[in-house]
Amino acid sequence: MTPALKLNNNINFPLIGLGTSQAKPGEMEKAVKEAIDIGYRHFDSAMIYGNDQEVGTAIREKIADGYVKREDLFITNKLWNTYHRPDLVVPTCKKTLETMGLDYLDLYLMHNPIALKEGDTLFPTDETGKLIPSDVDYVDTWKAMEECVKLGLAKSIGLSNFNSQQIQRVLDVATIKPVVNQVECHPYFNQSKMIAFCKERGIVVTAYAPFGRPGSTVNYIRHDVAPLLQDTKLQEIATKRDKTVAQVILRYLIQHGVVPIPKSSNKSRLQENFDVFNFELTPVEISSIDALNSDSRIFTYSLFADLKDYPFNTEF
Repeated sequence: MTPALKLNNNINFPLIGLGTSQAKPGEMEKAVKEAIDIGYRHFDSAMIYGNDQEVGTAIREKIADGYVKREDLFITNKLWNTYHRPDLVVPTCKKTLETMGLDYLDLYLMHNPIALKEGDTLFPTDETGKLIPSDVDYVDTWKAMEECVKLGLAKSIGLSNFNSQQIQRVLDVATIKPVVNQVECHPYFNQSKMIAFCKERGIVVTAYAPFGRPGSTVNYIRHDVAPLLQDTKLQEIATKRDKTVAQVILRYLIQHGVVPIPKSSNKSRLQENFDVFNFELTPVEISSIDALNSDSRIFTYSLFADLKDYPFNTEF
């Protein structure tokens, strides 16, 4: 059984998940099935990734095989920026469930605090190529997210890519508290302030890109940050522990109370990433990894930088 922690609504949240972003067509169905065989029970998807159908098919087939029950799994999905208008939130969640072939989500996140012009064009632009914003306030979107819980479409709701001020604004109006904030988090950008802020408020931090997203070619991330998996300090600890650098990173995050969601479609790496519960880093090792932090945010989402709710203009 995958070790888990309790969310603020008393639901178990498996301590490691499989991220499914930036996958090639056909890749994630096989990866999700293999991950379930290995022991993964937590899967993180999103409408914008374009593979909800594949992820859902894999999950349904493993349930049909009797290999897992639906209640053994923790499935996350995310509301995209063009569906923030309150009247669109519940129908969009229902559409995601229909695409995945599921009755409910364990967690539904607001993917970003940024609202874009409503419609099925996911990146609506004007004649100059600039993104067209919507004037919807994410606190109004949050109230509609709460309806998803009340209707049984999602057991939990949360945030992604929100800064501390934006989280507080949501908490100030929430009748159902966010259970997580999903953010970029790794040794070069360890989010210590965000983690402390969330912990004080009973919110868990989920870490995407725990390895700094090696090999990614997308244009909204920085490509000038040194490769995390080649860091000499991490390699030194990994060698001493007879572990891989990836395992050391995941263990480091878990010991900080963070839930990592590494993405892989390679079976041996899926296994490697899961095998992180049989060792513990010492306080000295944790401190030496803490010292690697240089606040090197890789995911800048620069395409959103001019929009009013761009979250990364503040310290955290």
